[in-house]
Amino acid sequence: MKCKITGKKIDPFMSFGKMPIANGFLNKDKFSEEFFFEMEVGFSDDLSLFQLNDHPKPQMMFNENYPFFTGSSNQMKLHFKNYADWIKKYHPNKIKNIIEIGSNDGTFLKNFSPKDYNTLGFEPSGNVSKRASMDGTNTINEFFNKNSATNQKHFAKNTDLICAANVICHIPDLKDLIQSVDLMLNKNGLFVFEEPYLGSMFEKISYDQIYDEHIYMFSVSSVQKIFNRFDMELIDAYPQETHGGSMRYVVARKNQRDINDNLKNIIQYEKNKGIDNFSSCLKFKKNCELSKKKIVDLLNKYKNQNKKICGYAATSKSTTVLNYCQIGSNFIDCIYDTTKEKIGKFSPGMHIPVTSAESFKIDKPDVSYLFAWNHKEEIFKKEKDFLSQGGTWISHVSI
Repeated sequence: MKCKITGKKIDPFMSFGKMPIANGFLNKDKFSEEFFFEMEVGFSDDLSLFQLNDHPKPQMMFNENYPFFTGSSNQMKLHFKNYADWIKKYHPNKIKNIIEIGSNDGTFLKNFSPKDYNTLGFEPSGNVSKRASMDGTNTINEFFNKNSATNQKHFAKNTDLICAANVICHIPDLKDLIQSVDLMLNKNGLFVFEEPYLGSMFEKISYDQIYDEHIYMFSVSSVQKIFNRFDMELIDAYPQETHGGSMRYVVARKNQRDINDNLKNIIQYEKNKGIDNFSSCLKFKKNCELSKKKIVDLLNKYKNQNKKICGYAATSKSTTVLNYCQIGSNFIDCIYDTTKEKIGKFSPGMHIPVTSAESFKIDKPDVSYLFAWNHKEEIFKKEKDFLSQGGTWISHVSI
């Protein structure tokens, strides 16, 4: 295994076994064609960077059948509104030209009025890009890279702000990404992005953050070290609650902006917690194995009590849990979900049927495995009758 940035050899310290495409919900007639890869993880000491060894080609993950739409979650719509409001306050100068990498259905860019801003979204998933364009968001159906970026002449060296959210960790070639950002930003431009935070994953043992799309799990230390290699620098970082614990990073060209003093405090926190070194990875591996045993034992207990068990929310993250723990229809009857692109299909790998969330109240399961634990407030509010009627929520993380 080699670090995807330095090219140096690193040893994988853990395998989660054979994994399918996390968002590859499929029909029964496609079971025999399903793609799997060995999901191993390693850690670069030079960059303090947690990363996958192997992963599917991006075109296999982001295509015409991508089943996630940001706007389907009220929680995420509110978060992106707050994100946009924060950007407007943070940027000291008048901003005009904004690019979003991985813009999905345009939920974020809709917060910037066309009267005041020129916005452009890069979205590689055809069906999602089409939805954004139909809703009036300026979107091109392309991966963000040097070729696609330089074709946008109006934005080249003229972009005030490049944004992303839970996207940069999806991009294998970070060198090309950063060079593409460099081609588009003006002298004082900012690159602002949010990603799931390695420290939160270690703390919560939320190993479901690791799947094919999440090639990297970033920390503040790793982001600082990565951009220092490319004549750019991390100037600020802000913890976020999204995705079960994320970090918002603010990057600028070197020596163009002041570095926030708080950055030193976060770096020191990571050193104190060991987030910036390999020792935490070994502890995480042990914790994952204990978590796996605990959830399987719990499911066995409920199964032996003849409890009716279901899953709630057919998330991409659930693919890691189900396949790593080998949880299939032997434990879970079905997974309830609201996404029409998933309903009537089967979960990747373990092939549990996905059914409409409207049936959750009708079927009245005894136990529900909450896969979308990071959206628990929104879901608990929606399904408030489940607990009052004697139902039990479970998860591999504390809820």
